[in-house]
Amino acid sequence: MPRFPMFSEDLKHHLEERFGFAIQSSQPLRGGDINSVFLLKSNDTHYVIKLNEVMLFPDMFQKESNGLYALRSTQAIDVPQVMGYGDYNSKTYLVMEFKKSGQTGQQGFWELFGEQLANLHRNTQEAFGFKEDNYIGSLPQYNRSARSASEFYIEQRLRPQFQMASERGYEFDHLEKFYQIIEQIIPDEPPALIHGDLWSGNYMVNSDNNPCLIDPAVAYAPREMDLAMMKLFGGFDDQMFQAYRASFPLEKDWEKRIPLWQLYYILVHVNLFGGHYYQRAKEVLGYYLS
Repeated sequence: MPRFPMFSEDLKHHLEERFGFAIQSSQPLRGGDINSVFLLKSNDTHYVIKLNEVMLFPDMFQKESNGLYALRSTQAIDVPQVMGYGDYNSKTYLVMEFKKSGQTGQQGFWELFGEQLANLHRNTQEAFGFKEDNYIGSLPQYNRSARSASEFYIEQRLRPQFQMASERGYEFDHLEKFYQIIEQIIPDEPPALIHGDLWSGNYMVNSDNNPCLIDPAVAYAPREMDLAMMKLFGGFDDQMFQAYRASFPLEKDWEKRIPLWQLYYILVHVNLFGGHYYQRAKEVLGYYLS
C-alpha cells in the first residue's frame, strides 16, 4: 500500500501564502488508492486538496488540472474549479473548489446527466488525442494524434496496455489479427471530448442536485468509451442512457461494441491488479477472434 503524505503545518503555511486564504482546519476525505485528500476549511469558503509524493507520478496534478479545465471550459456539465497546483518540498498538490454534496435520486437527475454528457461529447476537434499524455489511475495514458477512431483506440489505448501486460507476465495471442478485425467494427465518428474514466466513483451530486464530474482522464476519443466504462461496473440508471441517445443518437450496434471499449479499462485493471481481470480480458479477446 502506498504511504500517503500528511497535511503538515509547513504545507498549511505555504498554501496560505500562495493562495491568500487562512486555513482554519483540515479534515481527511475519502479518496482513491493513489492520493490523500483533505477538506480545507477557511472563514469564507472551503477547498479540497489532493496530495502525493513528487517522485511517484510526475506532473500528475498538472495533467489532472488540464483535464478538469478542458471539461469545465465546455460549460456542458459541472466540474470543480482548479485553484492551482504545485510542489512543496517532497510533496505535490492540487487545490480545487469544494463541491458540497446534494441529494441523490432527485427526479430528473439521470435525464439531465444523459443530456449534459451528450453536450460534453459534442465538443470535438480535427484529430483524436489530446495536447499531452496523462494518466488513467496510476498508469500512463497516451494521447498522440490519430486520424481515425480505430487508429487512436488501437495505437494509443490497446497496444500500450497489452505491451505493459506482457511485461508483467500476462500474455495474449493473435493481437494483430484482433486489431485487423476491430478496425472494421469501430465506427468512423468524429473525436469527442470524453471524461475517460467515468465509473460511478468519478461523479458526484452537487448542491444543486445536478451531476458533477471529477478525476478525469480526458482525451478527444470515441465517445462510446465513456458509455462503455459506465456500464462496466454499473451505478448508472438506464434513464441516463436513454436521455443520452435521445439527445445524441449513437451509431448502429453500439451496444454490441460495449465489450470492445471495455477491454481498455479491463486491461488497465489487469496491469493494476491482475487476478480475474486477466481472464476477463482474454474472454473479450476470444469473443472477437472467434
